[in-house]
Amino acid sequence: METLTNLESFVRSAETGSFSAAARRLALTPAAVSRNVAMLERNLGVRLFQRSTRKLTLTEAGETFLNAIGDNLESLQNAIAAVSADDGQPAGVLKISVAPSFGTGYLLPLLPEFLQRYPRVRPEWHFENRTVDLISEGYDAAIGGGFELASGVVARTLAPLHVVAFASPAYLARHRLPADPSGLIELDCIVMRSLSSGRIRTWNMRNAQGDEVIATMRETVVVNDPTAVREAARLGLGVAMLAVPDVLPWLESGELVRLLPRWWADAGALSLYYPSRQLMPGKTRSFIDFVVETLQREDYARRFAGSLG
Repeated sequence: METLTNLESFVRSAETGSFSAAARRLALTPAAVSRNVAMLERNLGVRLFQRSTRKLTLTEAGETFLNAIGDNLESLQNAIAAVSADDGQPAGVLKISVAPSFGTGYLLPLLPEFLQRYPRVRPEWHFENRTVDLISEGYDAAIGGGFELASGVVARTLAPLHVVAFASPAYLARHRLPADPSGLIELDCIVMRSLSSGRIRTWNMRNAQGDEVIATMRETVVVNDPTAVREAARLGLGVAMLAVPDVLPWLESGELVRLLPRWWADAGALSLYYPSRQLMPGKTRSFIDFVVETLQREDYARRFAGSLG
C-alpha cells in the first residue's frame, strides 16, 4: 500500500509540472518531493515523469495513473484531516494570504487568541498586495477584495470596502473644504499608483441620494502603497482616498479627518476566500469561523461602511 505522502507528492507535481512548486504547496523541500515520487515509481515499477531541467512531463503510464487516482486523493486527505488529532483538535500548517495593511492592523492582533484556542495549528501567513491563486499556490484561505472566483473557490463577504476622502486636521485648517467631490481638484492630493496596472486610480463617489460625482484629484504626491498614502496624509501633505479599513483607527482617534462625510466610493467587499471542499480541513474551518466571529464581535461591517457618514 502506497503512503499518502508519496501519492500527494506525485499528484501535486503533476498539477504544477515542478517538484519545487509542489514542494511549496506541501510545505516540503523539493528534494523530499522528488524522493517521494521516486519511491512511488520504484514501488510501481514504472516511470511516471519525464524529467528535464525546465519541467516535468507525465509519461503515458503517469497519465494513466493520475486519471485512475481521480478525486480519491482529496477524499483521503479530507478523511484524514477530519480525524487528524486524537482529541479532534484542528492541526497542521495554515497558509493564508492577506493584504499587509489589513493583515497587520486587524488580523495579526487576533493571532494570540487564535493560537490559544487552536494550539496545534501552525500559521504561515503571507502579507502581500496581490491576488493569489488559492488552489495552484496551495493557500488554505485569503482575505482581500477583487479576487476572481476560479473554479472551486468560494467567497464569504465580511464587510463593505468603501473608499473615503480624508486629511490631517492641520492641513484642513489651512484650506477651504470642498462642497462635493469635484472640489478635490483644488486641493493638494496624495494618490496611489496601482502595482498591477501602473495607473492612478480614479473614484466615482456617490451619496445616499444616488448622486454620483467623479473625484478628480490633483497629483501632488504619488506613491504605490496604501500605508504610504495614509502616512503622507498624517504628515499634512494633502488629501487622500483609501478604503475605510486602511484608516479607521486614525479616523476614530481624530488624527485624520474625513472630508465629504456623506460621500463615498464603492470598491466592492472585503471577503474571505477559500477552496470549496466537501469536507473542509479542521484548521481551515476553525480559521474561517474564528475570523467571522471576531469581525462580527468588533462590528467591523458597520464601522467599515463609509456610506454611514
